[in-house]
Amino acid sequence: MESGNPFAEPHVIVVMGVAASGKSTVGQALAHALGWRFYEGDDFHSPANKAKMHSGVPLTDEDRRPWLAALGAKIGETVARGERAVFACSALKAWYREALVPAGTPAGSVRFVHLDVPRDALAARLAERQHFFPASLLDSQLKTLEPPRDAVWVDGTKPVPEIVESVRAALRLRRPTTDDRRTADDEH
Repeated sequence: MESGNPFAEPHVIVVMGVAASGKSTVGQALAHALGWRFYEGDDFHSPANKAKMHSGVPLTDEDRRPWLAALGAKIGETVARGERAVFACSALKAWYREALVPAGTPAGSVRFVHLDVPRDALAARLAERQHFFPASLLDSQLKTLEPPRDAVWVDGTKPVPEIVESVRAALRLRRPTTDDRRTADDEH
């Protein structure tokens, strides 16, 4: 995986982090602010993976391979079509992030944004939400996380609008035009 040209505007931004870091909330807000499409990584999990997590069993690397392949294919398709999208995906290990960037993808086309949140805040968020991912798996995710070197790191405890603006500034993303927003809305 190439870290990319820091001056090129990406086609895909992957908002990553452990469970309850705010990937979906921030990803949706970022996509809306940019006029880009949003994809929820959890939607690419098989029913078997969701059932396994719901029952409190951590996924293995083998469980994740088809999920990462499906996400990587969608990311590759997005880049190949010249489209722009934000994906929410845990992307915990370096090889998971590498799997998300298809071979031959131009440098800078896919960028990662890591939402950094302290464990106590994550646990509190998990206790409050309704999701197939139980709080009992938080420590497993924290143990699995390999902190990304090539990602933009953002304090995930900040208000969502502040996070969105931080990401936009860090990646030097232009503000969308009315035509950009109309196109993104038409795709949903």
